[in-house]
Amino acid sequence: MKSDIEIALNAEMKPIEEIANMLALTKEDWEPYGHYKAKLSDHLLEKLATRPDGKIILTTSINPTPAGEGKSTITVGLGQAMNRIHKNTIIALREPSLGPTMGIKGGAAGGGYSQVVPMEEINLHFTGDIHAITTANNALSAFIDNHIHQGNELQIDPRRVEWKRVLDINDRALRQVVVGLGGPTKGMPREDGFKITVASEIMAVLCLANDLQDLKKRLAKMVIGYTYGKEPVNVEQLGFEGALTLLLKDAIKPNLVQTLENTPAIIHGGPFANIAHGCNSLMATKIAAKLGDYVVTESGFGADLGAEKFINIKTRAGGFEPDAVVIVATIRALKMHGGMDKKQLETENLEALAHGMDNLKKHMETIKQFNLPFIIAINKFPADTQKEVDYLINWCSKEQAEVSLVDVFTEGGQGGTDLAYKVVELCEQKQSDLTYTYELNDSIETKIEKIAMKIYGADGVEFSSKAKRQIKQINENGFSNLPICMAKTQYSLSDDPGKPGRPSGFRITVKELHPSVGAGFIVALTGDVMTMPGLPKKPAALNMDVTEAGTIKGLF
Repeated sequence: MKSDIEIALNAEMKPIEEIANMLALTKEDWEPYGHYKAKLSDHLLEKLATRPDGKIILTTSINPTPAGEGKSTITVGLGQAMNRIHKNTIIALREPSLGPTMGIKGGAAGGGYSQVVPMEEINLHFTGDIHAITTANNALSAFIDNHIHQGNELQIDPRRVEWKRVLDINDRALRQVVVGLGGPTKGMPREDGFKITVASEIMAVLCLANDLQDLKKRLAKMVIGYTYGKEPVNVEQLGFEGALTLLLKDAIKPNLVQTLENTPAIIHGGPFANIAHGCNSLMATKIAAKLGDYVVTESGFGADLGAEKFINIKTRAGGFEPDAVVIVATIRALKMHGGMDKKQLETENLEALAHGMDNLKKHMETIKQFNLPFIIAINKFPADTQKEVDYLINWCSKEQAEVSLVDVFTEGGQGGTDLAYKVVELCEQKQSDLTYTYELNDSIETKIEKIAMKIYGADGVEFSSKAKRQIKQINENGFSNLPICMAKTQYSLSDDPGKPGRPSGFRITVKELHPSVGAGFIVALTGDVMTMPGLPKKPAALNMDVTEAGTIKGLF
């Protein structure tokens, strides 16, 4: 089979105007970015306000492993399959970060014959949204340092500046730096550091804003640090919310593209799910729901991270509920959760598969807690044996869980039509209201404990002395009613990436907390999670090249 990039480069894409026409958009609703990309108007949601909402289908998964689950591939393939069965469906995805693209994880544009295109542009610079967020974030850093250098009217304590610079590349050398060296004309020396851009609060703000003015209000609320008297300082006090909004005026507009089968796709925003809330923009999801009868969207990593945050953070901010959930699982990944070595995965092993089912079971229980109907999508791989497939399907039957065997990677939408029919039926089954994991007026400790115990299966939570001090400060500053955004390893239900499957008898350790007031949540860092990843020994970038004719090679 051809590589992803070979398939994508041979795609028969329709001019973006045709995709816009499929959605009955007028010329005022969109602007072209080349032949196959467009920006949707930031006023489109207001224009469509009276139109009824389509059904929202959330795709999530078991805890990811190096074996891969293909959640984005299933999301794209399901969208294509639903259009094949004549359901007006739009896909809503996150924008890929250059960090994992150049590192190890890969892009986020699907795979095989279930991709969004132009894949190479989506996975690289796309329409420049992430670069705009990088610029806005670092402009704010420059404004902060200049304020301190020029007299420090707000009495910002240089030791308590919380705002970090960002870069959309994995670069461990920038995790901790010192700025302002070189004498009095070079600024005030202080410790600083870099996050990856997709962990920036501005990324989260962009993705949770309802419109340009809401974006401006949220930017104004962002806390950048504290005074010598330990009082919070926000962007509004500095006076730069207008300039930051100006830098983001185009980035807030969702991006319209298509799949290999010309299904419309809106791709916008890309916060990391193990650090930030892991969902595409609220505007993209809501616009898709107005334009389509069905929306297939996804949240990052497993249901313990992306789906939990999608529901407890994003749906609260947007005032909507998903109608059905697709839990993606692969036999390969389940065998790894059952203790099988990655090098042996192409060997049939029913015992390892049986042990790995505990991980899937926990994610099913999590979705049940939210009162949402769900289906298991088995993402088929060539090495899966019939006995393994039969075991998994029979297990789902015993658990009274709907299941579908899917092969959208090699067959495109045709390989997901069974899933599509079942998902349409599932959307009609939603009877009761969504149940949240916690109440917003719960204490910070209680919210975190409820997530840890209900979603992860932990026995409880340990708070470091630093975290306890920060909770006290957050309470004193009046930020305690915000939802919680857990920063945790994606590889385990626990905060230890070395514990696959369904670990028990563990406690979650919260080492520190940061109020992201503009985004509207409190980030709780657990375990050894990093806000700036590092590159592997052999980055994916080693395989990338471009020929004399301009043809891209090695991009997946």
